[in-house]
Order: sequence, then C-alpha cells, then structure tokens
Amino acid sequence: MKKSVAVNNLGELFQLDPAVTFLNHGSFGACPRSVFAAYQYWQAKLERQPVAFLDPNRDFSDNMRHARRALAGELGTNAENLVGLTNATQSLNIVAQSLFLRQGDEILTTEHEYAALEKVWTYVARRSGARIVVAKMSLPLTDETNFTQSILNAITERTRVLFLSQISSATALLLPIAAVLQAARQRGIYSIVDGAHAPGQIPIDLDALGADFYAGNCHKWLMAPKGSAFLYVRPELQHLISPLVISHGWSETANSANSSGPFGNSSFVDSLEVQGTRDPSAWLSVPAAIAFRRQYSWDDVALNCQTLAQETAQRIAQITRLAPLSSHEFCAPQMVAIPLPDCDTVELQRVLLDKYSIEIPCYRWQNRCLVRLSVQGYNTRQHMDALVNALRELLPLS
Repeated sequence: MKKSVAVNNLGELFQLDPAVTFLNHGSFGACPRSVFAAYQYWQAKLERQPVAFLDPNRDFSDNMRHARRALAGELGTNAENLVGLTNATQSLNIVAQSLFLRQGDEILTTEHEYAALEKVWTYVARRSGARIVVAKMSLPLTDETNFTQSILNAITERTRVLFLSQISSATALLLPIAAVLQAARQRGIYSIVDGAHAPGQIPIDLDALGADFYAGNCHKWLMAPKGSAFLYVRPELQHLISPLVISHGWSETANSANSSGPFGNSSFVDSLEVQGTRDPSAWLSVPAAIAFRRQYSWDDVALNCQTLAQETAQRIAQITRLAPLSSHEFCAPQMVAIPLPDCDTVELQRVLLDKYSIEIPCYRWQNRCLVRLSVQGYNTRQHMDALVNALRELLPLS
C-alpha cells in the first residue's frame, strides 16, 4: 500500500483550466490526472483487442467484477449487491420503472429532490396511476426529529415508495434519513435513496443504512471519470429489478429470487451489466480513484475543504444578512447552497463566469435565490476570496 503523499498545490494534480475559478465540483466533478491516465489505459486496452475486452465470457466480466469489489469495500456491502452504470439518474430510472405500482399507490418524496428525478416519478405516476406526495420540510433544517416527523406524518396506508436524497442537489443538505428508512422497512414501504452526491463526500455503509435501493455517482466526489456510477439493491429485492434494455445478460430466470445470470454473476448484475456494446472504461477506473484518495490522504483534504466551504458561506451571509438553509450539522460537508437576495440568477451566473472567470451555479429554488458553492482539494482561499468579492460587487444589497 502506498504511503500518503504531501503536495503543496493540489491543483497541480488536476487538469482544470487555471484561468477559471472552478467552484462547481458538485455538478460533474473533476478527475485527477492519474485517474484520467488509468481511464485512458482502459480505453487503449479496449481498442487493442475489443472482442476479448467486451466479451462477457473473456475479459469483460472479470474486469467489471474487480471494480465492483473495490467499490463495495468502500461502501460496506458485497460486490454482488452492486452494478456499475453510467449515472445515478440511469440507476434510479431502472428502479422506478421496475416497481409494479398501481392506481392510487403513493410515492412519498420531498421538495428537495433533483429535478430530473422529479420528472422520472412524474412519468412513472402517469403510467401507473400512482400519485406523488411531497412532504414539506421546514427550513432552516436544524433538528433531526422535525425532519423525521415531517416524513412520518406524510405516510399513509397507500404509501408504497419513499424516495429521498441523502445529500440534496439544489439545497446541499445532508438529510438524516436513517430513521425514516427504518420506519419504511417496518411498514413494508420500498425505500429508494438518491446518493448522487454522497460517495466520496461522506462515509457510506450501505448494508447498515438499510435502504432497499441506493444509487450513487463515482464521477462526482469520488473523482472517477465521467460516466461511472452504481446501483445497489438489497439482496432480497434484486429479483424485482428489470433492465431498461434487454440484452445478452438477461435470462428467463432473471426475475426469480437468488437466480444466477448467464455469465457467472447474479442475474441482477448480469442483466444490467451486459448491455451490448459499451465502453466501461470510466467504471473500470473507479479503483484508481479510490487509490488516489488513499495516496493523498483525501479524508484530511476533505476536512480542510469543509472548513473552507463553511467559512465562505458565513462570509457571504455577512454580506447578504440572510440566514442559512441549515445548521452546520445538516449541511453537506464540501457543498453549501447559500441564500442570495432576490436577483436574476441566470444573469448572475453568466456575469460571474464572463467577467470574473468563476464557474459556479446560481438558480432559483422554491422562490429562493441560491448560489451553490463546492469546495474540492484543488480550491484555495484565494478562490473563496474571489467569489466573496465578486458577489459583494454584484448583488443588490440594501
């Protein structure tokens, strides 16, 4: 095992344009140079012998299994409970469209979910006749009990699905979901977690968490190449999952409990993993991303990033005099959505990039104007100063 390495300027480990202050790691992440090199290695290997590389009976299944095992070790589960996919939205589509919902069934969620997934559930509800119930959370989020009660109060005898983010995208809240997941299990409600922002930002123990279904991205805070994500399904429920595309990995026993797939994995893994021609290089680079984090003691780096993110949010709050969306306990460690005074957020984002060379998302959510700050190891205090000074100049302050 490699020893951790000290680097004076962590920005040198990445390929980001030095002319841009990149404060938007939460959207697509940034891949370290060494991890990107591993990605190119796999792509080159694919091109050298594409038949052997893509044949599930030759190299493909073994390579995919190696990556699943490496990630499973980080996520507190068994490799047969994971499958490598392209992104969390794809993963959650598979789950949402696999469940057999009926007229009058209820899908319970919150107003803090990712917009693309809101559309997924709208689509599923329209096809099935189910209805979406949105539990309202009071802000600022400062108490776990209030969050838990807001979810429990919205559960009815018709609730079939509970869909929650572990870290919300728009509001960057770290939601205390463990208690409501347990309550859902006790009531026979399927629990589905959008963990797009969680891997690499918070510790995850999937088996202990207790979600029935969990999707996460590896290309955000884990810093793997774009297009690497996973779907976790509790073993007892894997027979419920059907692929969106039927291909060579599917078999007639695919929806039978504890069935085996045609390529030596569980039918759950084979039916989703073997999808015809695909370039799995991003997924196969996940072990390199895990090794990178260990080599550079990234847990310590992340703690420094968390401090910088919270300090910067406080500095902006001193300018705007607006309260935060949560207490420190319920804010994502390296990502914070900061309230702004009423403004044209589209224009603000454009000016921040065009005039100040700052890449950061600004948007409206539930009639609030927000700027979402992401802080990763390549960011510096000077980057934070640039943002604070730009907002001081641009915001309409009273």
